[in-house]
Amino acid sequence: MKSGPIESLQLCDRKLFNMPDFQTWDPASIWNRMSLMSVRQLSFLFLTGALVSGCSILDGQAQDNPLNSEKVTVAAGDDGLKQSVVSGENRDAARNEPLDEAIAPELKAAARDARDKLDNPVQEPPEAEVVEKDLWAKLRSGFVLNHDVDNERVRDQLNWYASHPGYIDRVVERGSRYLYYILNQTEKRGLPAEYALLPVVESAFDPFAYSHGRAAGLWQFIPSTGKHFGLRQNWWHDERRDVVAATDAALTYLERLANRFDGDHTLALAAYNSGGGTVSSAMRRNRNSNRPTDFWSLQLPRETRHYVPKLIALAKIFDDPEAYGIELPALKDEPHFEIVETGSQLDLAQAAEMAGVDIDEIYLLNPSYNRWATTPEGPHRLLVPVENAETFRSALAQIPAKNRVSWRNYVVKSGDSLNSISRNFSTTPSVLQQVNNLNSDLIRIGQRLLIPSASKGSDAYVLSASQRLNRKQSRERDGSKVRYTVRKGDTFWDIAREHRVSVREVAAWNGMAPGDPLMPGKELVIWSKTSQPTVLAANSARGEAMVRKVGYRVRKGDSLARIASRFSVNVQDIASWNDLKMSRYLQPGQSLVLYVDIRNSP
Repeated sequence: MKSGPIESLQLCDRKLFNMPDFQTWDPASIWNRMSLMSVRQLSFLFLTGALVSGCSILDGQAQDNPLNSEKVTVAAGDDGLKQSVVSGENRDAARNEPLDEAIAPELKAAARDARDKLDNPVQEPPEAEVVEKDLWAKLRSGFVLNHDVDNERVRDQLNWYASHPGYIDRVVERGSRYLYYILNQTEKRGLPAEYALLPVVESAFDPFAYSHGRAAGLWQFIPSTGKHFGLRQNWWHDERRDVVAATDAALTYLERLANRFDGDHTLALAAYNSGGGTVSSAMRRNRNSNRPTDFWSLQLPRETRHYVPKLIALAKIFDDPEAYGIELPALKDEPHFEIVETGSQLDLAQAAEMAGVDIDEIYLLNPSYNRWATTPEGPHRLLVPVENAETFRSALAQIPAKNRVSWRNYVVKSGDSLNSISRNFSTTPSVLQQVNNLNSDLIRIGQRLLIPSASKGSDAYVLSASQRLNRKQSRERDGSKVRYTVRKGDTFWDIAREHRVSVREVAAWNGMAPGDPLMPGKELVIWSKTSQPTVLAANSARGEAMVRKVGYRVRKGDSLARIASRFSVNVQDIASWNDLKMSRYLQPGQSLVLYVDIRNSP
């Protein structure tokens, strides 16, 4: 329903006076504030009230802030791990999960190898001494949330965890690299220790976790929220997967949300999942109906309603494991890694050799890197196991910065450009400009360029990459397997429709998210449901550039089914394109992105 002038003035006042949207609007308090304002400010306020459309600008600025978001973050979660535990399958739950398309192909296979180590760690012989001071004692001492809440959603989660002790074992194995660091950062900020268990709910402690909603890393930041909190995402690396940077950003986010909701950590956690705006709106609805505004009384998205109970159930397990028949493995209250300043870009295979560790251990501790080396712009640091840190520092000190990555001497030929050269040598034009002191992208025939390159062959980085990739893509599924080469103008929707499969399936089979860009020339594996998939893949009848991306504003009475019918698209695809939950109602005025065939559109 469209807001009237009073409602619009209320909204403008909230923006001007920086009032939270759950605070009651009191005209008397407004006049008190106005008495402190200058004539110029008063003029502006009344002008804004007369021209209520001006609030749309303020609205846009507010929506850019993730604290005001009304969008549920679709996290990778722990469903894959749960299914693996329940089915009793081999420990490959993490290996078969999607990976960020930004990761170079050779590093994707390396990441899968590293993921194997999450679920299949090298078994150390048991130590003779008893661990007197373990990490679990520190974790328990920092618990703050009410674990005694009597709620069916908590009981359901608790019963599942208690009946699947193998899940807890696997989570502890995965989290053993990161938990000490995360818990100590939580403790330094004076935040509840339960926050340190949040990566279990978000990613099952998989540092490479990547959801179909494009959330990445232990803390499952989507791209826009990551950027808001200073997490850089570029060709070389993605700090949403950086253990140190993402932990700092996540705790900052949670801290701000807790402040927003007056120290109520259950509301802060709910807002981390569904957005501060979603929680505030639910509180406002309850307040208007004279109902309580605590987390347990709010009508929130289904995923969010189960999000906090999951965390509380986990905390109860870790608080008193014996009560639930669970034995936690010993975990020392000691750091697993050290942060070593490198001072310059560094080849990752070379770093593994210098530290005396397998490269998969380097990847598990430094999962943000998309390429064969650390980023040339920094931060120049590497996480290394504690017991190998001094060895690494000593070896690093013996190698000049110029020798820490390999260099090729390239002579520019006719037809070359910085773009084409950077593509051929797996780097970027900006890196070539930087290392060659170029002021522009202009180069001349015969000019010599220094190009950074991997010091080892691909096998040193990927650990049998082709075999790993083939194993994933050769896994038997329903349908006929075809290989499809992406062409200009292709979209996931085009390809999925022609092969009678869903957008999400095509993306998942190829380690991608539905929102990822499709580059011409990329080869996809598709398990087609058509009668002649090979012919279809080679000779598509689809006219080039007949599909258009259009924006659609939801009208009163609209539903996903009605919009899908009108534009001849699939309901599931609309939900996928817009990260929507099928169970949630559309709101009039809501903006949607559609990919429609203009030959079939109204």
